[in-house]
Amino acid sequence: MEKMNIKPLDKIGAGTAVRIVTIEAGSGLKNRLAAMGLLADVQIRVVRNDGAGQIIINVKSSKVILGRGMSHKVFVVEI
Repeated sequence: MEKMNIKPLDKIGAGTAVRIVTIEAGSGLKNRLAAMGLLADVQIRVVRNDGAGQIIINVKSSKVILGRGMSHKVFVVEI
């Protein structure tokens, strides 16, 4: 089996499609992210990541803006 290259979402460049592997956060943040459609096995695309500040992603047909701290807790693999 090939080892997955799992990274936090804040390390992924703009234009990259990824799949969420896990969210390493408390239940409150997990519930908040789930309400935005961010769950394990969901595919998303990074729209903007300038290396500082907020990250903009596409989740299904919606754009979602995440703070850097939140995005650091979402672990993904490129697809």
